Amino acid sequence: MKRIVAACVGIYLMSLLPAPAMAEVKIGYIDTVKIFANFKDTVEAEELYKKEVDGWKKQAEEMEAELSRMSEEIQSQTLMLSADKLAEKKLLFDQKRQEYQKYMNETFGDDGLAARRNKELTEPIVEKINAVIAKVAEEMGYTLVLDSSQGTLVYAAPDMDLTDIVIERLEQEMPANQ
Repeated sequence: MKRIVAACVGIYLMSLLPAPAMAEVKIGYIDTVKIFANFKDTVEAEELYKKEVDGWKKQAEEMEAELSRMSEEIQSQTLMLSADKLAEKKLLFDQKRQEYQKYMNETFGDDGLAARRNKELTEPIVEKINAVIAKVAEEMGYTLVLDSSQGTLVYAAPDMDLTDIVIERLEQEMPANQ
């Protein structure tokens, strides 16, 4: 839905341009999925990231196995242990479960180690790709470059940015008493 609205707004805004300006618009597109799949730096970064994630997952699996073992031990020894010893084992189990939950959150949570590492690995690659896109677009005279896999604008000639004009007009059209 956002893509349709963005496309309609883009087409509408382009229709506001004078005819000579319209004739000068040269639009191209790229496929970032294909670029990422074929760019050596991306492939290497993905392999490194996968290796690191596999290590973190192995650590989580080991923690899960320990929790499972402890739970089974508590279940099987419930009738044989004193109340104090049983409470001690349950307390240790709860501590290990909290450690596991903390590890999972810190590693795989929204702002966890995995997310930060992914961003750290991909940001320089995205910047490099965007710089090449801008250079190619400028060299070949493209005014706009769209991403066919995302439906987004990747590059635009700076003089085509109508954002400030639209904001200004919106402010002009707002009733004075608001």
